[in-house]
Amino acid sequence: MSNIERRKRLRAGDTDRDAVLEVLHAAFAAGRLTPSDLADRQEAALSARYIDELPELVEDCPEGAQLVRGWGGVAPAAQAWSATPATASGGAWTATVLSGRRIDLGPGQTLRNFALMGGDDVYLRDALGPGVVLTIDVPAILGGHNLHVPEGVRVVEETQGIMGGNSIRRAAQGDGSNGTLVIRGMLLMGGHTVKLDKRR
Repeated sequence: MSNIERRKRLRAGDTDRDAVLEVLHAAFAAGRLTPSDLADRQEAALSARYIDELPELVEDCPEGAQLVRGWGGVAPAAQAWSATPATASGGAWTATVLSGRRIDLGPGQTLRNFALMGGDDVYLRDALGPGVVLTIDVPAILGGHNLHVPEGVRVVEETQGIMGGNSIRRAAQGDGSNGTLVIRGMLLMGGHTVKLDKRR
C-alpha cells in the first residue's frame, strides 16, 4: 500500500461556476472570445462537477488570472473574483439557455445576463423612475429578452450586432421623464424586444 495519499477532487459549487461565467463574459466583452468560444466555454462551466475542470476555461484570458491563482490555493471563487468590476448593484452574471423566466428588477438592481437560444421576460417598472439611469448588460446569441418598460422611459442602445439587433416598440420609446434604460452587449443573430409594460 502506498504512503502517498490520493488527493481528493473538490466539487465545484454555483459560486465557482458563476465566477467563471463572469470572467468569460468580461473576456467576450473585451473581444478576446468569439461567440462560439463563449457558448462552448459557458456550457462547459455550467456542467462542471469539479473545480479542477474550471481553470482551463479561463486561464488563457487575462481577466481570469486572479481567479486561477485563487484556485491554486483552493480559495473560494467568490473571494478570488473580488477584484472584478461589478455593476451598481453588484449583480453577478446569469445565463438563460433555451427557455426563459420572469424577472422583476427592483430599485437599485440591474441585469447581467447572457441569452442563448432563448430569453427572459424582464419587468423594469420598479427599477426605473425619474432621474434613474439603468444600464443592463445582455449579450445574446440566437435569442433575446423581452424588456418591459413603463411609460416615459428613454431607451438607449449601446449593443453591437452581427446579423441581429434590438426591436424597440414605438410605444416603449419615451421622452426620458421616467428614466433612461441603456442596453449593452454583443448580439449574434439575435436581439431584445423592448415593450411597453401595460400592467396596471
